Amino acid sequence: MANFLLPYPIFFLLILPYFIVINAQTINGNISLGLSLTAGNSSALWLSPSEDFAFGFHKLDDDNFLLAIWYYKLPQFTSVWYANGDNPAPRNSKLELTADRGIILKDGDDQELWSSGNISTSTAAVAYAVMNDTGNFQVLDGNSNPIWESFKYPTDTLLPTQFIEIGGMLSSRKSQTNFSRGRFQFRLLEDGNAVLNPINLLGNYTYDAYYASGTNDVANLSNSGFRVIFDRSGYLYVLRRDGSQSFITKPEDARSTSLYYQRVSLNFDGVLTLSSQYKDPSAAIIQTWRTIRFEPENICLAIHGERGTGPCGYNSICSLQSDRSRTNCKCPEGYSLFDPNDAYSGCRSNFLVGCDSTFGQSNQEEYYFMKEIPSTNWPTSDYEVISPATSESCKSSCLHDCLCGAAIFGGERCWKKKLPLSNGREDREPGSIAFLKLRVNNSSPQSPRPPALLNAKDQDTLVIVLSVLLGSSMFVNFIFVGGISMSFFIYYKKKLVGTRPNENSIGSNLRIFSYKELTEATDGFKEELGRGSCGIVYRGETKSSGLIAVKMLDRVFEDNDKEFKAEVSVIGQTHHKNLVRLVGYCEEKQHRLLVYENLRNGTLATFLYGDSLRPSWNQRIQIAYGIARGLVYLHEECSTQIIHCDIKPQNILLDEYYNARISDFGLAKLLLINQSHTKTNIRGTKGYVAPDWFRAAPVSVKVDVYSFGVVLLEIVCCRRNVDTEVDGVEKRILTDWVYDCYLDGKLDALVEYDMEAMSEIKMVEKFVMVALWCLQEDPHIRPTMKKVMLVLEGIVQVSVPPTPFSFTSIN
Repeated sequence: MANFLLPYPIFFLLILPYFIVINAQTINGNISLGLSLTAGNSSALWLSPSEDFAFGFHKLDDDNFLLAIWYYKLPQFTSVWYANGDNPAPRNSKLELTADRGIILKDGDDQELWSSGNISTSTAAVAYAVMNDTGNFQVLDGNSNPIWESFKYPTDTLLPTQFIEIGGMLSSRKSQTNFSRGRFQFRLLEDGNAVLNPINLLGNYTYDAYYASGTNDVANLSNSGFRVIFDRSGYLYVLRRDGSQSFITKPEDARSTSLYYQRVSLNFDGVLTLSSQYKDPSAAIIQTWRTIRFEPENICLAIHGERGTGPCGYNSICSLQSDRSRTNCKCPEGYSLFDPNDAYSGCRSNFLVGCDSTFGQSNQEEYYFMKEIPSTNWPTSDYEVISPATSESCKSSCLHDCLCGAAIFGGERCWKKKLPLSNGREDREPGSIAFLKLRVNNSSPQSPRPPALLNAKDQDTLVIVLSVLLGSSMFVNFIFVGGISMSFFIYYKKKLVGTRPNENSIGSNLRIFSYKELTEATDGFKEELGRGSCGIVYRGETKSSGLIAVKMLDRVFEDNDKEFKAEVSVIGQTHHKNLVRLVGYCEEKQHRLLVYENLRNGTLATFLYGDSLRPSWNQRIQIAYGIARGLVYLHEECSTQIIHCDIKPQNILLDEYYNARISDFGLAKLLLINQSHTKTNIRGTKGYVAPDWFRAAPVSVKVDVYSFGVVLLEIVCCRRNVDTEVDGVEKRILTDWVYDCYLDGKLDALVEYDMEAMSEIKMVEKFVMVALWCLQEDPHIRPTMKKVMLVLEGIVQVSVPPTPFSFTSIN
């Protein structure tokens, strides 16, 4: 066996290159110009002289890496700084130290991902860099003056000797393993106060602080704070301008930096934590980070602002772990996580709650019940307070109110709350009760499955008996069935003859109704579903067609007959899943009626801005896709091209699965396939009408594109295009407000309190950009609906839209 052992000198020579790879680039922590690191080469690091800290790439997954500084000697990865949390570096990305740019990170295609910034012409060129034993990475000039250093650009951690100036901050990461920007900040304000506050990630505006150091002094500015310091001894405090110190941690919390690693970190759940770990790995001490101090003491109770989601996201319940420094987040019964891999993502309901036509105000108790949730409170989201109240009256009031998602009862008062619920927490204070509205056994309006009439044994017996009977009476059965068939044939032949249209009727496969039939089907045109520019729509029901919508055309305009014939002849030949199906028509004497299928979920207008809760983001996306597909069919796929001329939420119906169906072609103008424009009177509805109508020029399908742009913004924002009751004059015209938000980079304001949309803000941005293209004044600049559809589905990328001028004149 000795033959397999190498002499020690030879063994040392073989492993020597390994040490050279790790350490050749750094001598006493110094890095020379031109040296580089490559993502994927795990042995390539820049180490501090003591090797306490490493600078390099940390592997996030198989193909993505984080440029970071971390504790090199600790077995578990603990970062103290990172550069590209929002933009991980793919494998083979390269980091290089350059004379004019400092450190630059580029991907394999030479695209820049991050850099320390351009070097000012007044500043000496970069000479070298150093990874210090303090954990501070510095880029230095020839005189060893720092040009850039990581300590001045902290992420979520402070190390001993590091400080924050006024305007500086720590920013939490999104989760324990996701290093993109999170929802919390620790900042030193202009007034000298050090605060913890949540932020709106998309618009970057701050919510109310849930911790403040109290180091502001309005009466005496010289007494206010100007620097947050984590000193070499492990003290964290605000240094005031008069030289005094206001401690954030307590003096007894300090540990010797020669024996302990120490850090102050802003956790992803919003807790500011001072922690330490023993340096000597051989010591008989548990090698893990120990929490020494944290602020606030109870993050679940500390955040109570009217805006924002709380530590755990919307509709969730926050509680503390046993050490009270970290939080647990859970969804209540009937709810599940937005992101199953992120307990802090918030919760969505597993059922519909609202005032839609299926579960309306009148039958809430049939589909819902109130569940008591012990030791729980959602202190915000109130929309109504009832006083005096009892527990039962509070529960009943919420149950019968389709707007109510939960209620809190206490002290003879009842607080009714809309969804989404924010700042949910465990609250063990006696005297209050939480009630949550849940679906009864996941009930739905579907009819129950009919019970089996026969058991298996009886069914077998029946099969045998019937087989014998059928076999012995085949001839009799044949004669009997033939007689019945002949009777039905004669009956329906007479019926068809009786309802034969006049010689001017339109030939199609549609059913022709008599006026008497439709009068009976609508109970004398009793229940009105809606009104359009061409007539009134009534609810009806027939045995053969089921629920129907009967549109009675007025004879107000002299061209109504022409519209009627155009609509019936063309729509009778249109077949698309995103168009309302025409069942038949009536053309009897002076009566002109159209009979459509009646869709159970009403109009998009009611769905978007009715009394019900905000529809889910996914539902709205699918509805937008459906409208776009329907318009593509009308514009490009029909044998006769159709301009709708009145696209608006009231003319979009929703079927039982909330698929969008375009309705009301009473305003449609037809084009021959080789035409591109048509002359017509001004049509459409104020707020949705394209500027083309007001010019002495023909209109084209681009008027529908314009109207779709308005509807798309209404779908994104769940509000009307013109709303004079909204807070803020600048918000009254939706198209104006959206464009302002787009220019200011504040698209999150459009979907505030909509957690689903917030989590897909890139898609929100895409939808807004598409809408702004559709709203261009010049119809030639507007895209076709085909291109709109391709962009919405992600097949084609959307470019930056030009300014859509004169919104106010359009509206």
